[in-house]
Parts: sequence; C-alpha cells; structure tokens
Amino acid sequence: MMHLVLATSWLDPIVNAMAQVVLFINKYVNNLGWSLIILAALIRGVFWPLNAAQFRSMMKMQRIAPQIKKLQARYKDDNQKLQQETMALYKQQGVNPLAGCWPMLVQWPFILSVYYVVMNHKNLFENQDWMWIGSSISQAYPNILATSLAHSDVVLLVLYAASMYLSVRFGSMPATDPQQAQTQRLMSFISPLMLGFFGWKYHWPSAMVLYWFSFNAFTMAQTLYMLRKSHEPLSFADSSHMITDVPAPEDAANQKALPGDGAARSNGASKSKTPRSGSARSKKKNRKGA
Repeated sequence: MMHLVLATSWLDPIVNAMAQVVLFINKYVNNLGWSLIILAALIRGVFWPLNAAQFRSMMKMQRIAPQIKKLQARYKDDNQKLQQETMALYKQQGVNPLAGCWPMLVQWPFILSVYYVVMNHKNLFENQDWMWIGSSISQAYPNILATSLAHSDVVLLVLYAASMYLSVRFGSMPATDPQQAQTQRLMSFISPLMLGFFGWKYHWPSAMVLYWFSFNAFTMAQTLYMLRKSHEPLSFADSSHMITDVPAPEDAANQKALPGDGAARSNGASKSKTPRSGSARSKKKNRKGA
C-alpha cells in the first residue's frame, strides 16, 4: 500500500484538476460517460504537438533503421566503434532516439490520474449510464454488462483489450531483427490479455475502462491521420513487420550515405563511369564509319 500512497501524493493536483474538468464538462453534457470521452479527446488535443513530434521521431528512426542494421553488421565485434558510428549517424540524419519516449512520459500522469478520479469519486458514477451500460439489457445480464459506470463491464473490457492491441501494434516502431520482432509480436498479444484479465478479476469500473478505451481510439485516429498526411501506408507503423535492409523506393534518392561510406561510394561511382565512357566512344566510332 505504501507505493500507492506515494503515487497518489504527487498525482493529487492532476487528479483534482481532472475531476473538476469532468464535472465541468458534465454540466453541459449531463452524462459522465460522454464527459470522460470528451476528456480523453481534450487531452489528446492538448498534447497534439508532443504526439506529432513523437510520430516524426518514429518515422525518422524507421527510415534510418536499415542503415543502423548495416552498422551493426559491420561493427558487430566492436561495440565502442558501433556506438560512435551510430551516434554519428543520428547526428547526420538529425535524429534524437529519446524524442519518441518523453512525450508519452509527460502524458502518462494524465492517463493514470483518471483511475484515481473514478476510484475517489466512485459514488458519482453509481447511477450513471452510457450506451448499453445501465440499460434494461444490462439489468438482465449483470454479470456481463455493467448496470452503471461504477461497475465492471465485460464487453467494454474486450473493446479496451482490442484497442490496446492495435495501439501496441501500430504505435511502436517496427523491429530491426527477428528476435525483437518476435518479442514485439508476443507483447502485442500478452499486454492486452493481461490488462483484460486484471480488469475482469479486479472488477475495474467501466467509467475508467471507457476513458482508456477512448484514449486508445483517439490515439489510433491521430496515427492514421498522420500516416495519411505524410502519404505513408498503415504498414509503415506496423510493429509486427521487421524492417529490412532494402529502403523504400521513394527514400532511395534521398537516403544519405552511411558514416565511412564516402570512399566506397566514390570508387563505385568512378567504376560506373568507365563503361559509360567506353560505350560513348564506340557510338562515336560507329557514326564516323557510317
């Protein structure tokens, strides 16, 4: 219990603020379920710049992933050299590997605080309904459907687990090696199953699950919007696929050289010029002969 007390102590200002925002929205909506959904949308909107920066960082990291794989193969026996060349590549491409992590760390207290909002004010959600929750159908099947937002709802837990699976799969950068790809595939299944199991076992209030489900739904909507805006397919953000050594055709022309590849590429360029110059001379001789 000690860690729970410590957690709520520094979260108290955020928890109180979230509770006031929910109650303010509810004055106009008159439904705490829809108020929580609007709160999730507002939080995603407030942190839109951070989420956009996180998405751009993920795109940059994915684009240089094939080059990182080449460095790993080249310096597999020299970790110090690998680290130096990797940092040089990050600097050359303008990539910050930490830029994809800190936006989520900033938002995490706001995501977690809703749990305490619901638990500390559970009586407010006792007689609140939303969609099928609290309807006559839920009264007939109280073990499956919640009779109010203060009670657990199996259908909503399943929807939340599905949204969590999609968030993990399409919210993480694709793997760069088979082992990492296998680990990410397992996590995309295990994490939602564990959360769904804990939610069912400990009877999480449907109000809390509704907020987290809405947050995941808005997260996926934002990801799809950014993919469409940047003209990228959904597979670009699919963590179940492994990044290969072959860059995308549209990136080949813009791809910068790896650190230390200048000499090799210049030699390749000089060799490629030789046959072209020879073919040009043969064409000139043919013209003169004609």
